[in-house]
Amino acid sequence: MGLSGCKHLRFSGYLLKSLTCKCLLLAGLVLLFRALFFPKFPAFAGFDANYSVVTQSDPSSSLSLSNAESQIREDKFVVVPQIAWGLNNQKIAFARACLTARMMNRTLLVPSLSASLFYKEVDQLQPISFDKVFQFDKFNLLCNGFVRLGRYSDVSNQTDVFELQKGSGRKWTAERDLYQLKQSNKFPVDRYEVIKIIGKNPFLWHDHWPVKDYAKVLECIILVDKIAKEADRVVSKIRDIGKKVNPRTNLDKISGVNSESSALQPQLPYVAVHMRIEKDWMIHCKKVEQRSNKTQICSSKQEILERVGNIVGLKTPTVVYLAVADTLLEDHSILNGWREGLIPFAKKNLGVMGIYKKYPYLIQSAIDYEVCLRADVFAGNSFSTFSSLIALERTHKMIKLGVKDFCDRDVRWPSYAYNILGESKGPHRWTTDMSASNLQAISYGSDDLAC
Repeated sequence: MGLSGCKHLRFSGYLLKSLTCKCLLLAGLVLLFRALFFPKFPAFAGFDANYSVVTQSDPSSSLSLSNAESQIREDKFVVVPQIAWGLNNQKIAFARACLTARMMNRTLLVPSLSASLFYKEVDQLQPISFDKVFQFDKFNLLCNGFVRLGRYSDVSNQTDVFELQKGSGRKWTAERDLYQLKQSNKFPVDRYEVIKIIGKNPFLWHDHWPVKDYAKVLECIILVDKIAKEADRVVSKIRDIGKKVNPRTNLDKISGVNSESSALQPQLPYVAVHMRIEKDWMIHCKKVEQRSNKTQICSSKQEILERVGNIVGLKTPTVVYLAVADTLLEDHSILNGWREGLIPFAKKNLGVMGIYKKYPYLIQSAIDYEVCLRADVFAGNSFSTFSSLIALERTHKMIKLGVKDFCDRDVRWPSYAYNILGESKGPHRWTTDMSASNLQAISYGSDDLAC
């Protein structure tokens, strides 16, 4: 008997209620309620007890955000797990969280970073808020209309939270991940004020965005004044020494750029080398070499000295700043053996160790990053996220100045990868492929350096 046939039956003036009719009526009401409030998602098996989306297929879709909404909602939010690992892995994770929120057309609630290097012992991560390292208001000003940060005080209902479980394992493909995010823009998930993403560190999430989108977010990340001033002090020390080393430097001829052509023209040039020879790096890079069957990831101190010394067209004498994690360094002879005309300085003999010692690892790395970013010539390892993000930002700067040929010998802000052999036995010229569809080469390193 169908619902249409389950009518009130009258017999001798009495209403007869069929047990079968009751069941069918109840089932009909349930189906009606489900149709109204829980429409079926295509290719989804359903929702678990915590409303975590469970997928059952691999729908294909575009992985670009080019046509995404430009207006980010200020009344809907995304929360991500605490961000961990090194500074630049954290910056990538932060940018990925921002772009995730953008895809969901939501504001990202300001995440917690990690001041320490611990990433397995969660209780030792030493959480530090994003706005203790980078400027919150400046970020929203620079990234207005693209991505947006919010504060927890902006949330009106702290209990109106949807927990979205990030998938993991080999079966959780980039396509499934992207589809899950897109479905979160639909009812019933989208009605929640807050979507809390449960899963791994955002650095390990699937990547769905082109390099240019990451560059836009990274451009908005500005150090708070206190830390920026510390970086200023270190750079000033380097340039002051450079003035003594080469007092006759003609600034108008540095890198072929006229001093009036850019407000960013330096006082005196210096070279920065991100010298990755610390014990933790050497263990990591050797494992990567074994897995990838490559032999040009690790670089010895001697190889770095020789290749940097052979940079074509490098004007000497000049100061070379060595950015290195001192506490993890076993070889303390990094100042010895440099080519004549290259005068090396590390934190200790530069006289800035006191600046760094005041801060935890994250802040020390942020200062070193800024010092390397401002250098006239930069050399790093193409399998390091620290070096890779600097190369990206320097490439982005050249684009904004209208540079066409990033690989030209006299280009402003040249970068080099000393782990890859280049011309004249020097390091390979390095520029970021800004047209890349994802950040894979930067997140995990590459020997494809565009030049």
